Amino acid sequence: MVAPKDFVRVLADGCVFFYAGVPDSLLKPFCTYLNELDSHQHIIAVNEGTAVSLATGVHLATGTVPLVYMQNSGLGNTINPLLSLADPEVYSIPLVLLIGWRGEPGKKDEPQHVKQGRVTSALLKAMEIPYALLSGDAEEAAQIAQWAVNEAKKRSGPVAILAHKGAFDAVDDAPFHPDSVNLSLTRESAISTILDMLHPDVTVVSTTGMISRELYEQRAIKKQGRDSDFLTVGSMGHASQIAMGIALSRPDQIVVCLDGDGASLMHLGGLATIGTEGINNFLHIVLNNAAHDSVGGQPTVGFKVSLTAIANACGYTHVAGPVTSLEAINEGLDLLNQVRGCRFLEVRVRPGARPNVGRPKEAPVENKKAFMERLGVPSS
Repeated sequence: MVAPKDFVRVLADGCVFFYAGVPDSLLKPFCTYLNELDSHQHIIAVNEGTAVSLATGVHLATGTVPLVYMQNSGLGNTINPLLSLADPEVYSIPLVLLIGWRGEPGKKDEPQHVKQGRVTSALLKAMEIPYALLSGDAEEAAQIAQWAVNEAKKRSGPVAILAHKGAFDAVDDAPFHPDSVNLSLTRESAISTILDMLHPDVTVVSTTGMISRELYEQRAIKKQGRDSDFLTVGSMGHASQIAMGIALSRPDQIVVCLDGDGASLMHLGGLATIGTEGINNFLHIVLNNAAHDSVGGQPTVGFKVSLTAIANACGYTHVAGPVTSLEAINEGLDLLNQVRGCRFLEVRVRPGARPNVGRPKEAPVENKKAFMERLGVPSS
């Protein structure tokens, strides 16, 4: 396998000194190694498109070739800046893209990654971005890194490296945000308490990653039905807008969005849309652990910004938190359950999950069918 340190050293020989991106489980060793760099060399971006724009600014100021890393599911977030900003026919910005290939054809993966994996290479070809495949061969990896940098300079545009699963050698786990390790509240216990405080008839939309998995598990533990839950297993950052669409369309339903800090920050502008629309049947709960927990625990800026102040500024009518205990969750939801309007609760939890957290057994389309049937809507 490829040692991240050696890979970065080869990139540095080609004048790659800056890295930006969104963490990916396949690139976890590489992302973990980057945490050793200072903030002038490495930024964990809120989404992949902003990483491309950030890297563009670094190139404009230094003339170097930045690297942008991502999971292939985030490739869609980059299409606009890659084609209308960095492309050789526009501003000609040389970039190296390192992309973890989830859902690679022939390899078993989760349903939300299968289609993404199948079309990833076709997307790169459609964008006319040259790419190479990174396996676990160290000598070949050095050649690919050299090729990518040289090709980016030659074409004055983006070049991609598509990384197979297991391409990088393991390194020590990424350190969690120092403020979060002192918290005792786990995300799953918070979800359990939240479910106890919600009326059985509410509609729940949960974000991608561990939150949906733990919600699924808690329903089983409590012997509760799951047809009121829409598990957003993909499309990170969009659960709140899905929930908003349901709330607007069904004023007879109380709609609860269980969100994460990384997901909320990825498309933060969605809070402005929610808060200014005057929805009175919406409860937005952000479980904030200041970490990208599902892909390796790399830090977010979740504790460096005030999500409650942002929700207030965006027009949410009732805002509570941040809370850090089960008792405070009970108190916060007791108050929010007594009022109508667009409500927001921030719950700060410690990072990590128990190792045996399961995954939904049903296919996403089965979840959709049961969810819509509960609402009395025929599903296609």
